[in-house]
Amino acid sequence: MNKNQNAKGENALKKHTKIYLKEMNYHPTDWIACELCGDTAVDIHHIEARGMGGGDKDTIENLMGLCRSCHVEYGDKKQHKAMLKVVHKVKMNERK
Repeated sequence: MNKNQNAKGENALKKHTKIYLKEMNYHPTDWIACELCGDTAVDIHHIEARGMGGGDKDTIENLMGLCRSCHVEYGDKKQHKAMLKVVHKVKMNERK
């Protein structure tokens, strides 16, 4: 059993993934679009990186769904943080 599995050996969702799904009104089996390009989102990205600064970073305002390519291109890069926040705010409003 690895750290991402529950006691039954099934893949367990991480806390921030559960928050994202709930707040964005997704079911765990739903297809989720990358908030930047529309491809399949495979990562729930922390806009304000967990390792940079204290506090609880697992809030919907700080979590966005990204495909692997966009996560590599835009994630954890200070020069893109403002743009990510704006795009995510629009997506949050669309999902209400």
